[in-house]
Amino acid sequence: MQTENYRNWLATQNYQGGTITAQMHRAGRVEDYYGDLDALYAEDRLESLIQELTYTTQDRRNNRPNESKIPFEGNAYNNLASYRDAIRRYRRFLEDDIERIEPEDVPVIEMPEPYVQSQTIGLEKDMQAAIRQNIGQIETGLRVTDNGRERSVETGFIDITAEDSNSVPVVIELKTGVAGQRAVAQILSYIGSVMEEEGNDQVRGILIASEFDRKARAAAKVVPNLTLMRYQFSFQFIPE
Repeated sequence: MQTENYRNWLATQNYQGGTITAQMHRAGRVEDYYGDLDALYAEDRLESLIQELTYTTQDRRNNRPNESKIPFEGNAYNNLASYRDAIRRYRRFLEDDIERIEPEDVPVIEMPEPYVQSQTIGLEKDMQAAIRQNIGQIETGLRVTDNGRERSVETGFIDITAEDSNSVPVVIELKTGVAGQRAVAQILSYIGSVMEEEGNDQVRGILIASEFDRKARAAAKVVPNLTLMRYQFSFQFIPE
């Protein structure tokens, strides 16, 4: 694990000292029992490890014992969820680092009205920040409910969690390019996780991308609570 780099990255994400210490401890504890996280990432982006640490609500109902390599006392559902969240967060650090190293072919673009004013867009995080600032342009009455941070659920991290004018939870997923069937499956898994966590089957989803392929459009047609929305960019050329 890239200990110091990871600690610094957590700080840049505006996490408080106690949260940083907890995240470092959990990731380090997983590494103690499963081996080097960087090597495991090289194998399959930590997918096998995340699966190993998965403990569902159904497992909790069935009182399934802790079958991971990590010994602990207490609630298996909560403990494994915290370790799984730590590994997902470390994966985000590794992939964010890759984006910083190889950004040269990513254009800097500006979203036109009605989305944002004077807001330059580079990577997906910048688009996420722009949409958070202008959430009402996505849908009248929509408001962000995740306190400005991606929400961690059993199936991953939700880009933006909001609530509509009828107090219905809304999962918003962003894709910077063309979205396919896999993107639809991803947001549906997030919707399912929120339904399960909140005991609410009225959760909606909004998938935002520059374009959608035929498979994505076809899949979305049979999901009444999923909306597809395209974004557009205008380019601005500035002489040096």
